[in-house]
Amino acid sequence: MEKAIGLALFLAITSGTVGISPLIGAGSRELELKSPSLEFLAIGGNSLLPSSALPEPKVVKTVNVVVTAYSSSIFETDDTPTITASNTEVRDGIVANNLLPFGTKVRLPELYGDKIFVVEDRMNRRKGSYHFDIWFSSHKEAKKFGVENTYLEVLAN
Repeated sequence: MEKAIGLALFLAITSGTVGISPLIGAGSRELELKSPSLEFLAIGGNSLLPSSALPEPKVVKTVNVVVTAYSSSIFETDDTPTITASNTEVRDGIVANNLLPFGTKVRLPELYGDKIFVVEDRMNRRKGSYHFDIWFSSHKEAKKFGVENTYLEVLAN
């Protein structure tokens, strides 16, 4: 009788599939989920919950802001274009702002619905405190976004 010592869980983000396969066993099993937007939250290091099971984040403040976009182009950033001011890699969901502390979670409901962004970068001082810059993977996408006047929700961390 063969015992499975553990399970390896992998997420193929580009295809939206979730596969589960035993580390030791007679082959592998895969479970394909059709939703490419399915997200999981790891609890206690070995349990997963669908993010839809999480409580709604609490809005602490609503502020009118100007929102623009930036990319990792060298002419838009400093000499380390893929590293944020908080020393993390740029990625989808990062915003730059000069007022809020690093790690602050925010939403832009009029533009992105329930998507949560995290402040992990800073902007030039001339932009002020109520200006937010969303990171995009290309200069073309950032230019296409343009400038938006909207409101922002600051969420409880």
